[in-house]
Amino acid sequence: MSKRILQITAGRGPEECTWVVAQVLKILLDEANQLGLNPTMIHREVGNINGTVLSATVMLEGKNLQEFVDSWKGTIQWIGQSQFRKLHKRKNWFIGIFELESFQPVMFNEKDFEYQAMRSSGAGGQNVNKVNTAVRAIHKPSGLAVVTMDSRSQHQNKKLATERLLEKLNEENLKSIQNQIQTEWQNQTEVQRGNPTRIFKGSDFKKQKTEKNFKSERQKLKRDVGKNLED
Repeated sequence: MSKRILQITAGRGPEECTWVVAQVLKILLDEANQLGLNPTMIHREVGNINGTVLSATVMLEGKNLQEFVDSWKGTIQWIGQSQFRKLHKRKNWFIGIFELESFQPVMFNEKDFEYQAMRSSGAGGQNVNKVNTAVRAIHKPSGLAVVTMDSRSQHQNKKLATERLLEKLNEENLKSIQNQIQTEWQNQTEVQRGNPTRIFKGSDFKKQKTEKNFKSERQKLKRDVGKNLED
């Protein structure tokens, strides 16, 4: 079963673009769920305004993924009034969606991890202060470290510290790839704006119908056939 990772980003766009990212993220996740693609949120960076998203990274897993990915990759355009500046004249807002082909989740390698037992901090001079139950996990190649003292069990804290350190490593790896992609996208924005992958419009964020309407052509064909029969 194949996997794909998509990033939705506002790039260096204004707050309106972070609002668009939040709306597009909801639609993309809903569509992926309907297709049985098991979307998983890997990372999400919220915007400065409540309800907005600066960037989000989603992992998809399932069959026939490529068609779904291709239908979203590229520039997304929203046509509508600013949600934050009602008198603003601009009506076209753009965000980017990219496939993170070079991102690979960090695999656990015991040789790269170092663990140190520590005294857990607690209130009132309880036993928690007298026993080395807290654990610091260090990733030696990068120097990244986390400290866990959630449990009174050192074994459990070691397990939690490992999980959190892996999450931190994945997040750092993801950030470097995201920064690279956002820079590349920003440099190409002017070109990509002329050919959006999807277009949404209106405050209810309905997708603009891009399918060709054949109703008028069918009516014309019927008229032509009728005339031919009369002749």
